[in-house]
Amino acid sequence: MATVKTKTIWFCKSCGNESPKWMGRCPACGEWNTMVEETVATGKKASAAASAVPGSGQKPMPLSHIDSSVESRISLNNGEVDRILGGGLVEGSLVLIGGEPGIGKSTLSLQIPLHCPNLKTLYVTGEESAKQVKLRAARIGGDDSNCFIYSETLMENIIAEARAMMPDLMVVDSVQTMFSQNVESSPGSVTQIKETAAMLLRFAKETGVPVILIGHITKEGSIAGPKILEHIVDVVLQFEGDNRGTYRLLRSIKNRFGSTSELAVFEMTGKGLREVSNPSEMLIPMHEEGLSGVAVSAMLDGTRPFLIEVQALVSSAAYGTPQRSATGFDVRRLNMLLAVLEKRAGFKLSVKDVFLNMAGGLKVSDPACDLAVISAVLSSNFDFAIPSDTCFAGEIGLSGEVRPVAQTDRRIIEAARLGFKKIYVSSFSSLEGLDSELSKLPGQKTAGIQVIKVADVPALCRTLFKS
Repeated sequence: MATVKTKTIWFCKSCGNESPKWMGRCPACGEWNTMVEETVATGKKASAAASAVPGSGQKPMPLSHIDSSVESRISLNNGEVDRILGGGLVEGSLVLIGGEPGIGKSTLSLQIPLHCPNLKTLYVTGEESAKQVKLRAARIGGDDSNCFIYSETLMENIIAEARAMMPDLMVVDSVQTMFSQNVESSPGSVTQIKETAAMLLRFAKETGVPVILIGHITKEGSIAGPKILEHIVDVVLQFEGDNRGTYRLLRSIKNRFGSTSELAVFEMTGKGLREVSNPSEMLIPMHEEGLSGVAVSAMLDGTRPFLIEVQALVSSAAYGTPQRSATGFDVRRLNMLLAVLEKRAGFKLSVKDVFLNMAGGLKVSDPACDLAVISAVLSSNFDFAIPSDTCFAGEIGLSGEVRPVAQTDRRIIEAARLGFKKIYVSSFSSLEGLDSELSKLPGQKTAGIQVIKVADVPALCRTLFKS
């Protein structure tokens, strides 16, 4: 009979690849200095191996016989979270929420059961004491009559308590603090995280209890621990934004039960996270009329259209070498747009400093913001204010042409709903059926938006700065 043995294996923290020896670079994912040492069990009892051969009663079945009805979902009384999950929390699902320290992960995870008193919730905390959780719950407010706090880090005890209690929802804060007796390594190690996640997944699938996991992130912005953690869970949600600001973005990275092109916006207040159902209202101009260097972009993040203010400042280079700085925007793309302005439109910006900022702390990757960036830079260069009821949606090509962007009609409808009077788009954009959609908007003033089509950057300059 074989006995249980242990040996040392090196794991990659980035992808979970195993290696018998240390290597500076992981051969699987190519990351440097990610190999960590772990002790694992290698032997198994012969009787255990033999007992694993018989099946558990599961039989292969034709695909046509499998029930394809919609999964049963649980509403969390939070419109933004329900929407980003695809309509609610699926029974038996495993959801991972990641983000920087202080971004609002624990606040959101505690706010959910406090605002859902109909759900019996088991809140497992491994980072805080029960008194600390109580103090935060008192600050957030809500009904705490059906929320049970359990301060524990040993997974065997947590699973046993959860099976005895059988809650409607289980929250674990955080997965990096949990450990199992089956693995001889410290909490937070690659092996412990894999074992902990596997035990929680098994519990969720067997009982149908949805589990929300809180996870830390690394300094590079990815979920801490092995990449296999993100493969195990059903949903990965990640908080973004500056924790020194007030607004938070909850982005869907992975969702087996819905779309990954969703974005939820929250505002951090003294009483927790407040839903921002209309993010355009916080991102459009909040200043007086007549300021130059400001343009509004009708952008699309996933499937959600909203408007964001683009701010630019162009000034003479004070130190000889011009500076290029961008906050919330790719500085390499900014350099490309400035080169297009100089080559295709004849504007001499190579001797000037250019600073760009996306209002609200957002990180923008939508190419539709190119037209607004160009307009804001030219507005600051000419010291000419763009009317506050004008917005832009278009991509700039290397030859200076304005290229059409995806779902232009949805961007126009969002701009019209917020009362904008003009929107600049590509002359190649197809806008079939737009008039009928605009006519459905409430109020007469919202249906009067003027769509101005431009073919290239010189045409934009002629129409926008003609006065």
